[in-house]
Amino acid sequence: MPDHVPDRPSPDAVRADRAARPAPRVAATGIVLDGHGRVLVLLPARAPEAELPDATVGAAETPEAGLARALREELGLTAPVGRLLAVDSRPPSPHGRSLVVHVHLVGPLPAGQAAAIAVPGGEGGRARWLPPDEAGAVLPGHVAPRLRAALAALHAGSFAHLVDGVAQPGSPAGLDPARRAALEHAGALDAASHRAGRPKALTAASVLFTAADGRVLLVQPAYGRSDRWNLPGGGVDSDLGEIPRAAARREVLEELGLDLAPGRLLAVNWSHKPGRPARIRFLYDGGVLNGSALARIRLDPTELLQWRTVAAAELRTLVKPALRRQITACLGARATGAGPLELHAGRP
Repeated sequence: MPDHVPDRPSPDAVRADRAARPAPRVAATGIVLDGHGRVLVLLPARAPEAELPDATVGAAETPEAGLARALREELGLTAPVGRLLAVDSRPPSPHGRSLVVHVHLVGPLPAGQAAAIAVPGGEGGRARWLPPDEAGAVLPGHVAPRLRAALAALHAGSFAHLVDGVAQPGSPAGLDPARRAALEHAGALDAASHRAGRPKALTAASVLFTAADGRVLLVQPAYGRSDRWNLPGGGVDSDLGEIPRAAARREVLEELGLDLAPGRLLAVNWSHKPGRPARIRFLYDGGVLNGSALARIRLDPTELLQWRTVAAAELRTLVKPALRRQITACLGARATGAGPLELHAGRP
């Protein structure tokens, strides 16, 4: 044993050493969700506060790799690290280093995988699956805003830019709508921030086909909720300059193998859920498909499982209510020559 044990460095020396290291420190946090939309919150036995799964990113790691490593080593969870939801820049701590946190989506996890998560800290540690509001209530003050902004970005299909947990002017997600409106009215936003912060909408085009007996053509998707049937159609590639009518024709060709020009516009439907982008659907008249045309249908198996024609009375058991109302309105517009109709969630 050596005769002399060096004194521990003073707090000032520790701060100076850390401040001299490359800055900022980079961390990655996971918003881990289960199939019910609940958030994984950790209460390790030896930690004073609840926390989200996170990792300090090593010098030879990306944030995604560092988070995947921590999930695997600390929770026994092997899952893909999903898209970037937010970046939070925190000013220098008392130790002298700033911090940049990348916040990523993980999941939703299957039920078995969610139940098998092991909690760090040994006996007495707990993992809790909490609704988002409850998760935000139990997390410490510097983490809860990060969670809320990340979930806002998830639901909006966007991204949140934070500084010390606060959404910045022009952040595409996470900025309170009333605050955004106040900044706009005050002329406090530059053109780029104004565009980035404006509400976004998703646009789709669908086609209403019927058979000779008046039955409606529906398709069963191979993704999402396959128990909900849809009209042929899909998203408008507006970033490529595509217009709704062209999108309707393209989607019918891709999904059904039929190259048919859409007929007249029957309706435009607007739907909206709080915290999510508005959805706009253009509904076109595809006309009547005779037996020969129906026989030429060839499905894209990556998108659709099957097709069928159904009577209007059967729609209630197959399609969600808002789409059922849209189809019913369009059938009426086609029969009477009315339209195009302006619909909100299928209602005139």
